[in-house]
Amino acid sequence: MTDFKNTYCMHTATCGQLRKEDVDRQVVLTGWAWHNRDHGGLIFCDLRDREGYTQVVVDPDCVTADEFSIAEHLGREFVLQVEGKVRARGEGMVNPNMPTGEIEVLATALKVLNTSVTPPFSIEDGIETDETTRMKWRYLDLRRPEMYANIKLRHVVAQSLRNSLNKRGFLEVETPILANSTPEGARDYIVPSRPNPGKFYALPQSPQQFKQMLMAGGIERYYQVARCFRDEDLRADRQPEFTQIDIEMSFVRGDDVIDMMEDVMRELLETVGIDHPFPLQRMQYREAMDRFGCDRPDVRFGMELVDLTEIVRGCGFGVFAKAVDAGGVVKCINCKGAGDWSRGEVEKLAKVAEENGAKGMAWIAFTTDGKEKSPIIKFFDDETYAAIKEAADAQPGDLLLFGADTYETVSAVLSALRLTMAERLNVPREGHALLWVVNFPMFRYDEEQGKYAAEHHPFTHVLDEDLDKIEDAPLECGSYSYDIVMDGFELGGGSIRIHNAEEQKRVLRRCGVSEEDLEAKFGHLIHALELGTPPHGGIALGLDRLVMLLAGKPSIRDVIAFPKTSSASDPMTGAPNQVTGRQLKEVNLRIL
Repeated sequence: MTDFKNTYCMHTATCGQLRKEDVDRQVVLTGWAWHNRDHGGLIFCDLRDREGYTQVVVDPDCVTADEFSIAEHLGREFVLQVEGKVRARGEGMVNPNMPTGEIEVLATALKVLNTSVTPPFSIEDGIETDETTRMKWRYLDLRRPEMYANIKLRHVVAQSLRNSLNKRGFLEVETPILANSTPEGARDYIVPSRPNPGKFYALPQSPQQFKQMLMAGGIERYYQVARCFRDEDLRADRQPEFTQIDIEMSFVRGDDVIDMMEDVMRELLETVGIDHPFPLQRMQYREAMDRFGCDRPDVRFGMELVDLTEIVRGCGFGVFAKAVDAGGVVKCINCKGAGDWSRGEVEKLAKVAEENGAKGMAWIAFTTDGKEKSPIIKFFDDETYAAIKEAADAQPGDLLLFGADTYETVSAVLSALRLTMAERLNVPREGHALLWVVNFPMFRYDEEQGKYAAEHHPFTHVLDEDLDKIEDAPLECGSYSYDIVMDGFELGGGSIRIHNAEEQKRVLRRCGVSEEDLEAKFGHLIHALELGTPPHGGIALGLDRLVMLLAGKPSIRDVIAFPKTSSASDPMTGAPNQVTGRQLKEVNLRIL
């Protein structure tokens, strides 16, 4: 607890600090009036600050008449300064639910530092106020103990990461916020340049290229608590502006970055009181996709994907047979405990499947009374049906959900259904589980744009044995890449970077970058690689997401002081908003 004896403030103790051993101590407290009660001539006020609560007693015999009148008319959230003496609470008056519940402060002086109108919601934990209202009055929301705890945890996490990196020889270096627009996977936020009419900066989606040029500059070990910006559709774990712990190292291999990061994470988890085994599991990308349908698996529960492709090849159920004949796959998940769901409940899950690319959803229910229900059982011969049940370990009380399509579609559908069913069945997901997913493919084919794109980003080093496949067989190229995953969320992504200019140009060309754009958008990086850039690699951790998971919160908005809504707006300040015609004219813009 903070000792305020020698600090510069208007109090000598916090409202969460005093204990029984402080009895008879003269103190000065400051804070907000929380709950006020008049008990037959004595005024009781629970005074609150960021550290907790202390009960203050105002006795008319111990303060002036004016001060007692102030106490009688205190409103919620009035800002107070109280001077008084710590005393033990009377018999039967101890509050075991408060850390300060054994004591109270008998006021000898009372001063209102500011008044307050009636707050739009109660300043306490567990309120049912909607999130938009809380965000409109965010400064009030931050006074609530759980919100303060989230912000304090964020500070502790950031400082732990800084301290761990500092002692390992890293330098904290700031990189530009106003930069050039380059492809990073999402839309840029662009900023007009007044001195350069018709030209624009882009806010950085990450400091990726700058940190690589720091490696070219011999900095060797860099980190930054970096603000990043992406103009993309939002969800619970995304914001238009967010914070990364950005890290880069020279003269390293992938194992070096992973080992260093595990040491840093071990120290962080110890700091926040979480016990987790190390070293972490390293799961191949393909294994993660095969078993869980995604590259960020929550391994705290089972319900893994079961491959039935060979079992149903040529079977009587046309949907399955056609998918296999077309080169696709058939898989299922076993949702134990859902076998007695009604047909209507089961078929509602089809919406989840369709939202993730499925054309429909097949299922088989095994009720606890030994019955088997499904519209597709009749299409299987006995041998095929028995093989399906055996492969899926189907027992009474189980529900099998199937996917039949391309590998990518089936993975997406069953991964989403797996998480949905875990939620609806209240499958235990206790504690935290961290692991690495490693060796991602280098390229994927973007159907929408009709070209190849980098799976991670185009600055990732292609596996040495696959370098000759970049032009002719890009989908067969692996990469030196790794993600750290926590509780089903990607916590951070990293890779060994390309340090050879010729390889960088080949990868960018394979991603559809024209010769003109090679120089215009990437010339600075390519020239740096031509001038003796060492082998290097790194990782970026999402600070917001990390704190969200450590705090056990459902949204990163709960751990950001001033977040945006799902529509990227700020109800408190009204941003984004219109600007004046003069402001537009100064930057040579007009609204069409």
